[in-house]
Amino acid sequence: MECHLCHSKKLSEEYPPRTITDECDHPVLICLKCTINHVKQNRSCPEMGCNQKISPEDCRLKLFEAILSEMFTEYTASYTPEVSIYGLRTLYVTMLTGESINVPYSPYMTVSQLKQEIYEKLNHDTSKQKLLYQGGSDEQGIELQTYKDNGDFATLSDYGVKPNSTIHLVVVLYDIPQAFDHVVFDLFWGYPSNGRDYLDASCLLFSGVNFIEVCDYGHTWQLNNSVSHSGDVMNDQQRIGHHTIHVYLKKIPANITHLYFTLSAWNSPNISRYPKPSLRFHEASNPSKDLCKTTFTHANHSQAVIMCSVSKGKDGAWRIFESGQLSAGNAKNYQPLKSTIGSLIKQGY
Repeated sequence: MECHLCHSKKLSEEYPPRTITDECDHPVLICLKCTINHVKQNRSCPEMGCNQKISPEDCRLKLFEAILSEMFTEYTASYTPEVSIYGLRTLYVTMLTGESINVPYSPYMTVSQLKQEIYEKLNHDTSKQKLLYQGGSDEQGIELQTYKDNGDFATLSDYGVKPNSTIHLVVVLYDIPQAFDHVVFDLFWGYPSNGRDYLDASCLLFSGVNFIEVCDYGHTWQLNNSVSHSGDVMNDQQRIGHHTIHVYLKKIPANITHLYFTLSAWNSPNISRYPKPSLRFHEASNPSKDLCKTTFTHANHSQAVIMCSVSKGKDGAWRIFESGQLSAGNAKNYQPLKSTIGSLIKQGY
């Protein structure tokens, strides 16, 4: 994405994670370096038309400086795990796909070091990791941030993470650039051995935890035509089915925060009955380039799987998050899927 101030193309991680003040009501379109320099020189938000005043000693500005400093500093993350008389204490890092690892626990371990451990063991880039901690079974998930508000590295103890706890890992598959508007979710599947049947691709739209609409084979246009479905495209000769969902991001109503993409078996008992399913997510103007990779072999014996979500952050940017959560329900009865998704949103996914 091009910075609106220096007009240089920058990676998404070279932009602030949020606006410079909570009162700023605009997307984050100016890179970290330009934001920091502008505030120090002008004591105001760099976005054109925004008149918010900021002190050069502002805590959030210090956070941005720390992020920029770390981005261009090479260092080796190391820590010493605490050992108790009962043996080595552990953290369990899990994903909704069932993938998991164990990491030695220390309360002084930084979130940055934990992300590096995850990268080394699971090969998920540190900038693409979202870590959630749920202190109790009824508590909402807390996202572990790399930095505290004063710019210092956050540690596990800062979030009250206890030994033998579970940290939930969510992977950001793709940061959708501001310039993108039209993205496509494309599904092909083979007919089951017992005849024609449907592996349904559906999009469930939420405002926070509240379900708003579903776009599927029977509800082909939704919410100001911002999401559309092709309906069933069936090739009986080749025994192949096809569903396409189109998303027009700039038309999506402002209250919509999450779009969850699901696959579900229609008449067959589970997804494994549909041979050679394939799923792609791409920009409409460049169908040859996959925006993200998703797998669902772990869902073969489930009626439905939540493949991924397109969620809007506090900065107004849309991101594609991996899911893989299994669920009951299908296009005849979405209630189990609604319940599963609502629970994910409450936990911070």
